[in-house]
Amino acid sequence: MGVEIERKFLVVNDSWRESASAGLRFRQGYLSTNPSNSVRVRVCADEAWLNIKSATIGVTRREYEYTIPPADAHAILEELCVKPLIEKTRYIVEHDDRTWEVDVFEGDNAGLIVAELELDSANEEFTLPAWAGEDVSGDIRYYNQRLVEYPYSSWSK
Repeated sequence: MGVEIERKFLVVNDSWRESASAGLRFRQGYLSTNPSNSVRVRVCADEAWLNIKSATIGVTRREYEYTIPPADAHAILEELCVKPLIEKTRYIVEHDDRTWEVDVFEGDNAGLIVAELELDSANEEFTLPAWAGEDVSGDIRYYNQRLVEYPYSSWSK
């Protein structure tokens, strides 16, 4: 059984870019917006995945992921997924012997930048980079599935 333990933080400045990878563009969509779980299709370059994840609020969730043919994924994204799709560029940033993923959102979620850190346990300690701000791990507004229903561009600032 797959388990994901992940912390999510808002990004407060651009200093992360100094040590970031080139970045990979992702397109992903959800086959449903069920409150208890998500079924997602994701494409990056010439790879694609089907992902099933519990919608538990917090840092620990059940997660299962399977490789699927990219042509199938593109068809599913265009024909079956709830719109808008999630579009983002993911950068890998190393900090204090940890691998962070910084997602810069585009489209209806443009302006949103979040950093994620996968952990081995929910109570694992780590050093927060200077560019990482508020911990939004338990705030469902920042879950990608929720960003389909309520895009960042629709939030009142």
